[in-house]
Amino acid sequence: MTYDVELIRKDFPILERRVHDGLPLVYLDSANTSQKPRQVLDAIAEHYERHNANIHRAQHVLAEEATAAYELGRDKVAGLIGAPSRDEVIFTKNASEALNLVANTMAWRSALQVGPGDEIVITEMEHHSNIVPWQLLAERTGATLRWFGITDDGRLDLSTVDDLITPRTKVVSLVHVSNTLGTLNPIAAVAERAHAAGAVVVVDGSQAVPQIPVDVAALGADFYAFTGHKMCGPTGIGVLWGRRELLDELPPFLGGGEMIETVTMTRSTYAPIPYKFEAGTMPIAQSVGLGAAVDYLTGLGMDAIAAHEREITGYALERLHDVPGLTIIGPDTPVDRGGAVSFSLVGIHPHDVAQVLDSLGIAVRAGHHCAKPVCDRFGIPATTRASFYLYTTRDEVDALVRGLDEVRKVFG
Repeated sequence: MTYDVELIRKDFPILERRVHDGLPLVYLDSANTSQKPRQVLDAIAEHYERHNANIHRAQHVLAEEATAAYELGRDKVAGLIGAPSRDEVIFTKNASEALNLVANTMAWRSALQVGPGDEIVITEMEHHSNIVPWQLLAERTGATLRWFGITDDGRLDLSTVDDLITPRTKVVSLVHVSNTLGTLNPIAAVAERAHAAGAVVVVDGSQAVPQIPVDVAALGADFYAFTGHKMCGPTGIGVLWGRRELLDELPPFLGGGEMIETVTMTRSTYAPIPYKFEAGTMPIAQSVGLGAAVDYLTGLGMDAIAAHEREITGYALERLHDVPGLTIIGPDTPVDRGGAVSFSLVGIHPHDVAQVLDSLGIAVRAGHHCAKPVCDRFGIPATTRASFYLYTTRDEVDALVRGLDEVRKVFG
């Protein structure tokens, strides 16, 4: 099937919006959150209109329908990422909670417990969601936090791998695709080294799952986290996939209803996975919406989405190279990278760039993108980031370049 971006755009009502007294919306902030197709919006509305009830509890027809729809979302996610078992898919409220689940439970008694003398290895290009939980784990347990650096061209610096991954390493946690640099990391190679040292591998896949085919087993990951709202799904739902034997070993993260087997006043026993990690009322409609988003992505084909992402990102990099005073922060070719492109304009603060672009109807993001160590590495306070997705067109990239010309005029 031919990838028809103009036809795809008709599925996204928000892309028809006009802003600032009639300007067409040019949405280039999909790494922050993707827009939602009508198929997802309709699935969520239909659930609330016809099937709304709590799950895993009541015996009436609405509850049975809601439970089946919620669990179908799990099935679809498992299929999308190549999970060996649906029970290895845990729903959380976002990727941050998924990563915190792993980091927090590793502080507690289990075969995976981290303690004094152990080392945790991350990278300098992580989102704060994959830095702060490991810092907290190190502080609480007496473990040592170490990290891979970044090369000048925005790649993971693997020259120190022999020094960083050692028999003391208990966890290696890294991003699959950087939200700031766009870098696609060699997860399988790092996982092989980590496993040889006896370490567990945790991957933040929030920017990867929306835009490239992902097979968690083939990657060699032990845990893999991502979020629904960046992959055409709703906010309020994230995913943690983990290998069954590791999820079985970890203690519960949250206590409450539905995650138990039995409760007495002196002790409790816990439900099997995935329910051991799903306390209380879960994001039911969000699972329905996420399942619809998976259907949408797989209907287009993840290979086709990835090819479009490479093509549009390559075109954007080519056009941005021609903007005077612009420096790309991260890989400046479309090889082994995703669709987020961060840049700086000499003498102009990124917030000013974003504000002028917004006045032209062009939505980008400015700041450190919850990855401040990346900005520190390159000696800058922030960047402007344009991020592309399955609905982005060349005309929108051209609009961005014209907008940057206007920015330069405004600031001389």
